[in-house]
Amino acid sequence: MTESMKAWRNEAYGRAADVALDEVPIPVPLTGEVLLRMRVTALNAGDVRLMQGDPLLVRPMFGMTRPKFPIRGMDAVGEVVQAGPNVIGVEVGDVVVGELQSGGGLGEYVAVPASRVQPLPPGIDEGDAATLPIAGGTAWQALDLARVGLRSRAERVLVIGASGGVGTFAVQFAALRGAEVWASCAERNRALVKGLGAVRTLDHRREPLSAIPGGHFDAVIDIAGDIGLRDLQRLVTDDGTIVLATGAGGHVLGPIPRMLRAALLSVGAGPGIRSLAATNRPEVITKMLELLAARRFAPVIEHEYPFREADAALARIEEGHVAGKLIVRVG
Repeated sequence: MTESMKAWRNEAYGRAADVALDEVPIPVPLTGEVLLRMRVTALNAGDVRLMQGDPLLVRPMFGMTRPKFPIRGMDAVGEVVQAGPNVIGVEVGDVVVGELQSGGGLGEYVAVPASRVQPLPPGIDEGDAATLPIAGGTAWQALDLARVGLRSRAERVLVIGASGGVGTFAVQFAALRGAEVWASCAERNRALVKGLGAVRTLDHRREPLSAIPGGHFDAVIDIAGDIGLRDLQRLVTDDGTIVLATGAGGHVLGPIPRMLRAALLSVGAGPGIRSLAATNRPEVITKMLELLAARRFAPVIEHEYPFREADAALARIEEGHVAGKLIVRVG
């Protein structure tokens, strides 16, 4: 193995146009870590927010004036090529899937705690698997928080922002749990979202949600983040749940003000509003892999980019309105 690798880096906070392909040292796996030769990474809106250092609230953790972790890409499929001390559960030669805590997927190699990856089952496409950890995991945890599939009655769920990475998974997973799924998305994506299992589609930016009767849904999964909280509360039953699954918000505090308002509105009787802070959940990835192997759902991939065009993939995320996921084929 050579001592250096290629990686796309943003040495300063900024736009995708400022990301450069550099030659950097290959990381050394520490205790409990494995070194992956990257094969595929999927990009998320969170990658662009970290690239831009937005909101400012995240900078004390990720770097005040420049990124502590300048290589983007938090979803990973790669081959284990080296193991540090005390690694359990994976071995050199395994192809694994998992979540990279601070990024690194847009490098040819990355070191990651072995506890955050698991072997990829045979027969699963590496590109499909790479879309699961962040977006799929967020959708799954949002539905869990909304108790979708746990009620003793037939359920109706509204997914707002249904055509993006998280949304396309949320529609499919809600349908798999037996819910009647309504979905809000742009007009151009209605056919796509219906094909994923939504029984009705709408565009909340053009069709007022006030036209929908009150208490019409058991759960609302809000990924768009641009609807008033009281308007969302009106839509759900008294024992229903609204889950805010977006990290969008102002430039300084991001989603925090909306989360605080949600907490205040949830005091007392009536529908609860829960803010989701998705975490790394290996057991959720395992379940998604099982369903993927059984062809119970299919990740939506808008485009696959070669490694040499990773900056273009980041620029596409930066533009917004991606239908499903973007992946970068690293190796």
